Amino acid sequence: MCLGCTLHITAQLINKDNASSVKEFILLGLSENQRVQKIYFVMFLFFYMLIVAGNLLIVITVISSQRLNSPMYFFLCYLSFVDVCYSSVTAPKMIADFLVEDKTISFVGCIAQLFGVHFFGCTEIFILTVMAYDRYIAICRPLHCTTLMTRGVCGRMVIGSWVGGFIHSVVQTLLTTQLPFCGPNKIDHYFCDVHPLLQLACTDTYAVGIIVVANSGMISLSCFFILVMSYVAILVSLRSQTSEGRHKALSTCGSHITMVILFFGPCTFIYIRPSSNLSEDKSVAVFYTVITPMLNPLIYTLRNEEMKNAMRKLWSRKVES
Repeated sequence: MCLGCTLHITAQLINKDNASSVKEFILLGLSENQRVQKIYFVMFLFFYMLIVAGNLLIVITVISSQRLNSPMYFFLCYLSFVDVCYSSVTAPKMIADFLVEDKTISFVGCIAQLFGVHFFGCTEIFILTVMAYDRYIAICRPLHCTTLMTRGVCGRMVIGSWVGGFIHSVVQTLLTTQLPFCGPNKIDHYFCDVHPLLQLACTDTYAVGIIVVANSGMISLSCFFILVMSYVAILVSLRSQTSEGRHKALSTCGSHITMVILFFGPCTFIYIRPSSNLSEDKSVAVFYTVITPMLNPLIYTLRNEEMKNAMRKLWSRKVES
């Protein structure tokens, strides 16, 4: 889905009769120290360039290579694309705010950012879960892999991930836009998220907060349960394999387990509990909005010979042409 479509959808979700008098919010960002902000500008600009370049390189490599046609690389291609979109919702605004004093964002822009964060973030959770199921089929039921994980099935799983992320984001966005905001309008964060906005609403948000936590928690915990069950089954299955087979299976699972820990850990910490310390939350949020998408290309390529060989061939073709 294009960013313009996302903005259009989120704008339509805003209630016209909302009692809010606040027309814009002020993002306090990661630091109010001018010198620290300049350092952060250089650092996060570099991080964002790595995110875009690294993940797009994976997408181009998988699409261009005929050998990378297994379900694992099919899902990895979409995971990398989601990572670029996910970081692009928050990072450019954060980076630009390091250089300006007026760190404002319009009400519509704030809601659009909220929608995008939850849409792409939840979609990534579902894709990571689907990738764990793919590893289970490939290792525990290899003889049925070609029939169970056809391109059509994989495509439907990806579509289901996008639809699931969209539904989750619509719920979070609708709950937030129904709240009245009449001041203050300072958000102690570097992007618009549910918990900071709930604290600014000029009404009792206890019930809404419970629904928000339940919505996010149900998705996070159910997906985490599927992930754990998949890898428990994989570990049990590996007991009957040779040492070489175990090593090969663990090497293909190692990258995915690392990504799950880096992404699910911070997300679970933020969204399955009521927020009490926004300064702590925004520091943790850096991990799943910037650090994890930046490390994704490294994690999936450094120990993957197939991916490295495909990248070398792609590079050599570009040089020759």
